[in-house]
This record gives sequence, C-alpha cells and structure tokens, in this order.
Amino acid sequence: MRLFFIVFFTLLFLLPLQWKADAQAPDPYTLRMELYKKIETVTNIPWYYLAGIDQYERNVRKARRDIPKAEGITGIYFKPEEWAGILNPNPNDDNPMSIQLFGGLGIDGDGDGKATLSSDEDVLYTFAQFLLSYGTDHDNLKIGLWDYYKRDKTVGIIIGNANIYKKFGRLNLDDHAFPLPLRSNYSYKNTWGAARGWGGRRMHEGTDIFAGHGVPVRATAYGIVEMKGWNRFGGWRIGIRDINNNYHYFAHLSGFAKDVKLGQIVEPGMLIGGVGSSGYGPPGTSGKFPPHLHYGLYKDNGYTEWSYDPYPHLSLWERQERAKARKK
Repeated sequence: MRLFFIVFFTLLFLLPLQWKADAQAPDPYTLRMELYKKIETVTNIPWYYLAGIDQYERNVRKARRDIPKAEGITGIYFKPEEWAGILNPNPNDDNPMSIQLFGGLGIDGDGDGKATLSSDEDVLYTFAQFLLSYGTDHDNLKIGLWDYYKRDKTVGIIIGNANIYKKFGRLNLDDHAFPLPLRSNYSYKNTWGAARGWGGRRMHEGTDIFAGHGVPVRATAYGIVEMKGWNRFGGWRIGIRDINNNYHYFAHLSGFAKDVKLGQIVEPGMLIGGVGSSGYGPPGTSGKFPPHLHYGLYKDNGYTEWSYDPYPHLSLWERQERAKARKK
C-alpha cells in the first residue's frame, strides 16, 4: 500500500510538469519557419521559396511508397547516392570533403563538420546552395527548380506554394470550408466512382452537391487559381491548387465571382462562383441537368495526378464549420 501511494503521488507531481513542457514545446510550423529564416539569412533566398519547396516535397513523400516518409521537421528528400556521390563507395558518407570529391550534393549546413541526411539544416542548406548557382531572383529560381525537377507542373506547384506563403506570411494554412454556405438549401451523397455516359463511358470523379441556381460557391482551402474557363464536360469550372498538392475542381458553375482570375490566391470561404447547370456541350451550354456543384479532388505525387473520393472531406469540413458556428 505504501508503494502505491509513493507511485501515485510521484505521478501526480510529474504529469503537470510534462503537460507544461508539452504546452511550451514549439510546434512544427514554428520550427520550420525558424529554419527557413535562418537559411534565408545565409543564402538570400526568400523564406517562402524554401517553404514552397519543402512543402511540395513533404506532400510528395506522403503520397508515394517508393521513398521514405519524412522523419524530421522538413520534407526534402535526397537519394543517398545523390547525397554522397554516385561513385562514392560509402553511400552513408557524411564527410563534406569526400562527398565533394565524389560529386555528391551533400553540404554541412549546421557547422558540425558533417553533411548528414538526418540533419534538417544540412538538407535544406544543400538544396538552397543548388539554387544559389542560378541566382536568387524569381526568374532564376524558376530555372533552377526546372533543372532540378525537370517537370513544369512541379515548378508551377512550388511557385504557387511560395506565393501563398508570401501573401499570408505564415505556414499554418490548413483550415477548410464547405463549398456552399451552410445556411443554403443543399443535399449531397457519395457519388464518386459512379458511371457516366455523356461523351463516352467514364467514372464520376467527384461528389455532386445539389442546390438552387446561383447559390454561392466558395473556395474550400488556401490555394491558388490554376484553371478557369469552359470545359465541355464540366461547363464553367474553376481549379484551385492548395498547399498540400491537392487540386480542388468546381464544375457546372453558373458563372464566376467578379474578381476571380488565374493566379489569384484564395482562402477558405472566399466566393468564387455560383451553382449552375453548365456543361455537356460547347461553351454556353446549360440546362441539360438539374443545378448542382460537381466538386472533385485530385492529388499530385510528383509524377502524375489522380482523382480520389472527396465525400469524406466534404462531410468533415461541413461538421467542422457547423461546430465553429455553434461556438460563436
């Protein structure tokens, strides 16, 4: 019994200290921003470009199975043979001199005399040094990114991320909004994967949210307008890329919000258009089906892009928004 009381009161004393320590521990966003600003200081590459690259790579690692998941606070991935040098007999080499001798990319960024893949600072500094060989202005950074990734879409996504971070000046941009105002009269169910016949047999790559013509359609995430215009299937549609490599597709619109344009940065809840019944024909075709919003989600993994079921996300965002409204 005595031992029980000793353990009980010890835990009673230690747990509040642990809670206090956890509460005071910096969150990942703070740690990342500190690192971006530190690398910016020594390279003159604006922090939001570094953040855009890091965020893109982190998302790719989450979406792929052929590369390891990120373990540190950053997400940039170098293959061990690229880091140490393809001809290096030691793929785990962390000596900056021998890495350089064998043409490896790894550089000591934190000043500990080693260039290690497990060091967030070494990895980010190494990538920054690669870009520095091209310059620090926007155009030359784009050239450097293309030479590294050899993919226009990747460069576009990274620059989009950078622009978003630059506008808001922070990294925690994970909030979402349901695409229609909760006060409006709407209905939806899981229609992803259903068969569609117009224009040839194909799979329905989204969720249909039925509502009255002209009901406001809102951006669902922090992102950048990547596509705007007419599609013979989707009618008047808008595509928005968020900072998690997700492409949000809004189709069958009645029209666009007045100020929405390509390259515009949006945030959750921002008006982008209205519910309509456009599509299934040449520009201007409308009325071939009841008014509704077709909402789709696509993920990019650095190689390709594919559709995935948006219904669970819509349900979650709807619940979250209702919960926030009740707290006000």
